[in-house]
Amino acid sequence: MDDLLQEFIAETRETLGAISGEIVAWEAQPADGARLDAIFRFVHTVKGSCGFLDLPRLARLSHAAEDVLAAVRDGKRTPDTALVNAVLGIVDRISEIVEAIDAGSALDDSGEDLLIAALAPDAQRQAAAVPVLAASAPAGRATSRSVRLNVDLLDHMMSGMSEMVLARNELARRLRDSDVDPKVEAALERLSLTVADMRDTVTRTRMQKVDALFSALPRMVRDTSAELCKAVNLVIEGADVELDREMIELMRDPLVHIIRNSIDHGIETPMVRRVAGKPEAGRLVVSARQSGNQILIEISDDGQGIDVARIVAKAAEQNLHTLAELAAMSATAKLDLIFAPGLSSRDTVTATSGRGVGMDVVRENIEQIGGRIVLTNDPGRGLRIVIHVPLTLSILSTIIVGVGTQRFALARQSIEEIVTVRGDSVRIEAIGDAAAVLVRGRRMPLVSLGHLFRLGTEPPPTLVIVSTREGEYALGVDTVIDTEELVVKPASPAVMATGVYAGKTLPDNGLPMLLLDASGIAAVAGLRFAPVVVHDAGADEVVVPGVPALLFDDLDGQRRAIALAVIDRVEPVPTSAIRWTAGAMRLSVGDAIIPLHAVGEIGDRSEVAVLRLTDGESEMAYAIADAIEIVTLPAEIAPARRSASGGTGPIAGVVLIAGEQIELVDPHALFAGEPVTIASPPVCLLQVDGSGWMETFLKPALEASGYRCVTALAAGETAAVALAMEDAPVRETRAPVVTLRRARNAEGDNDASVYRYDRPALIAAIAARRGL
Repeated sequence: MDDLLQEFIAETRETLGAISGEIVAWEAQPADGARLDAIFRFVHTVKGSCGFLDLPRLARLSHAAEDVLAAVRDGKRTPDTALVNAVLGIVDRISEIVEAIDAGSALDDSGEDLLIAALAPDAQRQAAAVPVLAASAPAGRATSRSVRLNVDLLDHMMSGMSEMVLARNELARRLRDSDVDPKVEAALERLSLTVADMRDTVTRTRMQKVDALFSALPRMVRDTSAELCKAVNLVIEGADVELDREMIELMRDPLVHIIRNSIDHGIETPMVRRVAGKPEAGRLVVSARQSGNQILIEISDDGQGIDVARIVAKAAEQNLHTLAELAAMSATAKLDLIFAPGLSSRDTVTATSGRGVGMDVVRENIEQIGGRIVLTNDPGRGLRIVIHVPLTLSILSTIIVGVGTQRFALARQSIEEIVTVRGDSVRIEAIGDAAAVLVRGRRMPLVSLGHLFRLGTEPPPTLVIVSTREGEYALGVDTVIDTEELVVKPASPAVMATGVYAGKTLPDNGLPMLLLDASGIAAVAGLRFAPVVVHDAGADEVVVPGVPALLFDDLDGQRRAIALAVIDRVEPVPTSAIRWTAGAMRLSVGDAIIPLHAVGEIGDRSEVAVLRLTDGESEMAYAIADAIEIVTLPAEIAPARRSASGGTGPIAGVVLIAGEQIELVDPHALFAGEPVTIASPPVCLLQVDGSGWMETFLKPALEASGYRCVTALAAGETAAVALAMEDAPVRETRAPVVTLRRARNAEGDNDASVYRYDRPALIAAIAARRGL
């Protein structure tokens, strides 16, 4: 009997939350007979099981609900608000009793007579007094042909599969080191395929439809909107998307808080909406969709949006930021103030909001599971919140990187691209004491993992461009080894306390490995990301707050600054390459001659530092004495005095930095001369096969060699060469095609294709095809 009772409790608990949502949806569409049948079947099943298990209180409640639902099915009753409230009250009480039975505790029967009486046709006034009890949060609906398993058992199965993979790999290594029968190798290959399939199957046992997360939302939206005297129509989309069971539980509280905020702060009262020309009932859409190895959960409403000015005023009032800091913030940074601890836009505390706690915890909880949250505000029209979370907590898609003799894992979702330090398109620069990298004209901070972990001092040959909430930076590593799906577990407290690790894992080779935390590395390295500023196209000022600039000592001894965005690189050049020719100072760089601006004498120096400036289409040089550091330009500038001819020369004005007057160089005046046009790089057309290998591995390597890679040609654009994989169809193109193969050829094979990791042969083949 105990086993039957536990089975009844598990089944009832699993269905309760979904049924609450079904009842709310049925109230909105009383003619939906299928939904009414599902609710009726639930209470009928509970009633039948209660009689067999001798649970009279549950039998009495479920029998009363069954009778009234049968009357509705027969057309004798109409499902109005009072009836729905009464049925919801019965469902809540059933949930309480089931939990009490499971816990072995006593629960009095006070109020149950009122709940049953509220089902009567003449009980509208009693129904209004029925308490709205907090419904339990069941996992979701039962599916056909299903078996309940303890999550600990699933974890044990996953660990067993990992051990099986390790044993398979060890066997494969031993067979490779010895001469074996080809039949044994074939058997090992079949074993490998079976193990891989089993690992995927075991992984999917942890997956569950996101409907388990959404099923309780209709009831919650109904209760919250009624409490706040608002009308809200809830729309749920994408409930069939699958997510890790543990992820669903971790997402439950953040999602509830966001939706309650949307109803409380976002959606207006019916009267306010009517005055604004909106429907009296607000619209709240909750949807889920899969994007790569991430799940995107979106919550959007058609309410009033966020009053950013009020949020900024509250932040200033609570001394969270200075007025100068708030004025320099971008629109995105001001919007993100809603995540600041202790900040609330409400002046009074209510049962729903006003305490200033919640959104900071929401973001913290989401980031702890490797996710991020993005806001899109449309004042007067609504707010859209998109939560990006990994598909599963148990299996994480990673890139394996090497530094010295050590290997580390890095989550793929935080990686934008991987590039090699080679050529002019990817360069490492030293600006004062800071290290930076220029990737195809985009400058960002650089953190060398070897320097940070004291595993080496050489400049990193490979850069992993990672994206964090604060900004983007380049992580320097020695090698990128492989991609792998890994099981990630928490590391020891001492390891996690360093702030640079997100957990530990055991890859297929059996050697333990640590997972890097991209945001933690940026914090430990002391990176400071310049705030993004929205430029006003109608403003007359030369600079706007938040613009980063390079502070340098000029050849005449004056300290000046120039906007960082126009600097392509800072490099030393021999003075022998500088000549006064044809009435101007010019610099020889390779086969090109570019104009050089210098405000002082170069003297007898053998070498001089030069700023290579570019506007994206042309370039010129500016000779300096020494680069100092990167600074942020202030909001105010004292403009330079104009000459009689109306010009100010190469100086735009003077700014105050750290109490010192600094002249600001005017790049527009410099480029008004005769800059040299930059030659366009040849175009490589990548005929991608959907695996992502070309975009991740091949594109950075080719662009580092001076090519521009595209996956589709623009109108009128032509490609110098096209690249395609041997096992993928070659699309029609006028460009010569270089075919890549996935494996090395055996000795003696004469294949015109190129092994995809034979870099010298690949570059040579592309150059040869271009010459056809």
